[in-house]
Amino acid sequence: MTRDDVMSLALCFDAPMQSWGIRSRGIIRDTMPEPTKSGVVGLLAAALGIDRNDDMALAVIAGLRLAVRVDREGVMERDYHVTQNVPTTQGTGHRTVVSERYYLADALFLVVLEGGERILTRVAEAVERPHWRLSFGRKAYVPARPLLSPGEGPVARSAEDVLKEYGWLETSPRTRAWMKGQTERPGLRTVVECPPGVAGTEVRHDQPLSFAESNRRFAPRAVWTGEVPLTDGMIPAGETLCS
Repeated sequence: MTRDDVMSLALCFDAPMQSWGIRSRGIIRDTMPEPTKSGVVGLLAAALGIDRNDDMALAVIAGLRLAVRVDREGVMERDYHVTQNVPTTQGTGHRTVVSERYYLADALFLVVLEGGERILTRVAEAVERPHWRLSFGRKAYVPARPLLSPGEGPVARSAEDVLKEYGWLETSPRTRAWMKGQTERPGLRTVVECPPGVAGTEVRHDQPLSFAESNRRFAPRAVWTGEVPLTDGMIPAGETLCS
């Protein structure tokens, strides 16, 4: 696929709570401040009905390029989970384990997938009629509104172009009106997947290779963190997109 053939699909990730862990092992379950590649691919796999042991099907959706725009930064919160009767390492008794689990409250993201038209069309159809229930990092963290705006699908634009042009997803009319009246506005933070070795990039170990229960594997990928301006044309006057 050449850059002239590139297509992009814009999705809205909006929920009261989201969790995008990248080092979630043991009793500390972290979250990144925006969706991870492994989390997004897992959601797409659920929508498409891909079995966790089907590494070939997983590789197809994991090959999509991911770009994220943060339309509302979430507040990082923490809750505690208590698990009783956990066997001790010696196997001689049981204990109670308290784990700390972090999540984002009231976060809002524009998630852009870049790739071929055929796979993006499949993804668009799947998120509208998912095979399994969709969630943002934990089963209880379900979307607050549709991921895809009515009538929308893949467009012949790069992910970077979509980040710069797609309408702001903020739902509050008061917030939109206030921002519309500002002459100086903060930019919207972006995290964009890019080739390795580019100066200023960050390496994240969240490229999924397998979701198999006994063989979960991930590879590194490079991302570039930047921002795009919130222009007048991006602030909707009426109903917001994806509503």
